[in-house]
Amino acid sequence: MKFRLEKRKWAVTVALLVIGLILIAIGIDKKQEKSVMAKAVRICMECVGIG
Repeated sequence: MKFRLEKRKWAVTVALLVIGLILIAIGIDKKQEKSVMAKAVRICMECVGIG
């Protein structure tokens, strides 16, 4: 039983990793990396209180 649970956790981890990589590739393909970086910088500035 424990082996099955660990195997399932491993499968979920790998599946989420693959999905994440696919979504990153789609974003890069659509040339959205600059937009995402600008939003991330803006959010960080707001959290610190500068922006």
